[in-house]
Amino acid sequence: MKKINKIVLAYSGGLDTSVAIKWLKEKYNAEIITYSADVGQIGIVDWSQVEEKAFKTGASKVYIDDVQEEFIKDYVFKSLKANALYEGKYPLATALSRPLIVKKMVEIAHQHGAEAVAHGCTGKGNDQVRFDVSFRALDPELEIIAPLREWEFKTRNEEIDYAKENNIPVKATKDSPYSLDSNLWGLSIECGVLEDPWNEPPADAYQWTKAPEKTPDEPLYLTISFEQGEPVKINNKYLSPVKLVKKLNQIGSEYGVGRIDMVENRLVGIKSREIYEAPAAEILTKAHQQLEDLTLDRETSHYKRIIAEKYAELVYYGLWYSPLRSALDAFIEETQKQVSGEVKLKLYKGQCTVVGRKSPYSLYQFDLATYDEEDSFDHQAAAGFIKLWGLPTQIHTRVKQQNKDTIFLKELIK
Repeated sequence: MKKINKIVLAYSGGLDTSVAIKWLKEKYNAEIITYSADVGQIGIVDWSQVEEKAFKTGASKVYIDDVQEEFIKDYVFKSLKANALYEGKYPLATALSRPLIVKKMVEIAHQHGAEAVAHGCTGKGNDQVRFDVSFRALDPELEIIAPLREWEFKTRNEEIDYAKENNIPVKATKDSPYSLDSNLWGLSIECGVLEDPWNEPPADAYQWTKAPEKTPDEPLYLTISFEQGEPVKINNKYLSPVKLVKKLNQIGSEYGVGRIDMVENRLVGIKSREIYEAPAAEILTKAHQQLEDLTLDRETSHYKRIIAEKYAELVYYGLWYSPLRSALDAFIEETQKQVSGEVKLKLYKGQCTVVGRKSPYSLYQFDLATYDEEDSFDHQAAAGFIKLWGLPTQIHTRVKQQNKDTIFLKELIK
C-alpha cells in the first residue's frame, strides 16, 4: 500500500466525521483536509463554527462550499424530470447530493496532491456505496478510506465517549441518538426508537413538518409553473431554483406535507425503516407527474414510468456517473420539450392534491373527451376498432376450444 500523506475527508461536523478527523490523523499520520458542502442543510448552519471545529479537531485545511444552486439545477431537477422515487416513495435527497460532493472532493484531492479520500459512512448503509463507486468513477487511483468500516467503535455511544475523551465537541448525546442528514430536497431521520418498524415516530423525530392535526384548518391553493419540465414560478412569480425549493419547503412544512415513513430495501441487502421529510419534493413531483399526464402521449408516458423506476434505482445505488444514467438523461430531456404549463395544488392537513392543470401543449381535447352535444368522437368507428383489437384473443379462444373438443373425442374413443 502506498504511503498516504494527505487525505480529503467529507466533513459534516457531526459525530462520525468529527471523530474521524482525530482517528485518521492518528492512524495514518497524514494531513487531513476537510470538505463541507452547503446543500441547504436543515436550519441555519453556522459554517464558521463548522470551520473552527474542523481546525480544532485536527484539520490542516478546511473547505466549505456553497453548492446549493448546482445541486438543485444539475442534480435535483434532473431527477424531478425523471419523476424518480425509489420504491415509489423516497425522492432520493441524500442520494442525489453524494455525486456532487464526490466531484468536488476529487477536484480538491487533485489540487493538493492527496493520495486518499475518506467519508463517514457506515459499513451497512447505502452511502458508502455511493461515495466509493463515484470516487472510482472519477479517479480510480485514489485510495478510499471509510473509518466506520475499520475502526474499533461498535456503537454511537462509544463514539460519543471517544469524543468526550478527546475534547471533540459534538451535538449527539446518548439520550438523543437520531441520525440526521438533510439538504434542500429532503431530510432523512434514522436510529433510536425508529429502528423498530412497529413504533410510531415520536413527535421530536420530525424536524421540518408540522403534525397534520396542528396545521391550518383551511386549505391552501398553490399554482406551480413549469417550463420544459423545470419549475420556474410559484403563483405566477418567477423564483430561482434554490429560492423556489426553499419556498415550497416552508409552505409544505406549515401544512404537514412531505412526511414519508417506509421500510425500504437497502442496496447492501437489508431492509431498513426510514423516516423522510420532503415537502418541496412531494409538491413538485406530484405537480410534474400530472403535467406530464396532460402533455405526453400514452406510449411515451407509460414507457417513461419504467424509466423513472430505473433512474431512481441508479441514483439510489450510487450509479450517477454510469453510462446508463447519462443515456437516460438524453431520453428524459427529449420528453420534456413540451412539459410546460401550470398545475394547481391543494395543501390540507398533510395532504398534497393536484386539483387542476393546463398547458399550451395539452393533448387533452375537450371535444373528444366530452359527453355533451359538442362531442366529436366517432362512435361508429369504435365497433370496428374493438373487433380488430380483440381479434387475437378471439382466435386464441377459438383454437383452444377446438383442441379441447378434439381431446374430448379422443378420450371417448378410448
